[in-house]
Amino acid sequence: MPDPAPPAPSPYPHRHLLGIEGLSAQTIAGLLDLSETYVELSRQVDKKRAVMRGRTQINLFFETSTRTSTSFELAGKRLGADVINMAVARSAVQKGETLLDTALTLNAMHPDVLVVRHGDSGAVELLSQKVDCAVINAGDGAHEHPTQALLDALTIRRRLGRLDNLIVAICGDILHSRVARSNIHLLLATGAQVRVVAPPTLIPKFVDRLGVSVFHDMREGLRDADIVMMLRLQTERMQGGFVPSLREYFHFWGLDQAKLEAAKPNALIMHPGPMNRGVEIDSVVADDINRSVIREQVEMGVAVRMACLDVLTRNLQDVGGVSP
Repeated sequence: MPDPAPPAPSPYPHRHLLGIEGLSAQTIAGLLDLSETYVELSRQVDKKRAVMRGRTQINLFFETSTRTSTSFELAGKRLGADVINMAVARSAVQKGETLLDTALTLNAMHPDVLVVRHGDSGAVELLSQKVDCAVINAGDGAHEHPTQALLDALTIRRRLGRLDNLIVAICGDILHSRVARSNIHLLLATGAQVRVVAPPTLIPKFVDRLGVSVFHDMREGLRDADIVMMLRLQTERMQGGFVPSLREYFHFWGLDQAKLEAAKPNALIMHPGPMNRGVEIDSVVADDINRSVIREQVEMGVAVRMACLDVLTRNLQDVGGVSP
């Protein structure tokens, strides 16, 4: 009997997925191509695969989440993993245990993949240095949210057929947004033109050095845009007067039909959720069945997270470790 065919090489030759910054266009395309196969799988009656059978996935969320945590749980279960969701609010962390102590405790349980969300930038990378398993960054502070950028890219590519030579306007709370940072890195790496549109108080210093164009007027920033990507106003991260009032914020920087007319007639409307209707986006625009892809973003999230878990599992060595 012939030997079984070796598994396909991983399109992601790294130990962890901590961010988009530094990834090549080829690596990003490989992840998106694999994600496409999981979109089709998720639409079938039988959604199960055995890619992670016998593997343990721990979802460790220090910040609350609905979409990200649920889709990671669903992704792991569809791949056959044993998935554990750690209720951090009731864990030893709340009793004074440090992040590193938590990492050492979890490492002693020999998980294969840790999916981590943390409120401090860099915390997930620090944790990854202390464990033997693969680590996926599900959002760290205002730093990065790599799987969100990948699912956004997959949504755009499926609708428009490409990522290069598109004009993408990212609008809103750029300063506090890990979603914005990961999307900027991904879109620039794949050949898109990126604009950031926000009041001066919500624009990071020197953001233009990343290669983006900065606008403070919505209509100017949206002019001829192919994609309008709105961001949640992260009031929980704000200390001080970043915006005059929510009503004024919507008047000047919230997306409504009048402002959207500056973009291309078929421009896609995106939002990572949860949406604050009447603050960042008008309901009529958010629910536009022809142009809004907000619901598609949620569907693509499961497929992208399945692909990320898949590639990191393929990189696992036979004896519980991970390839460099």
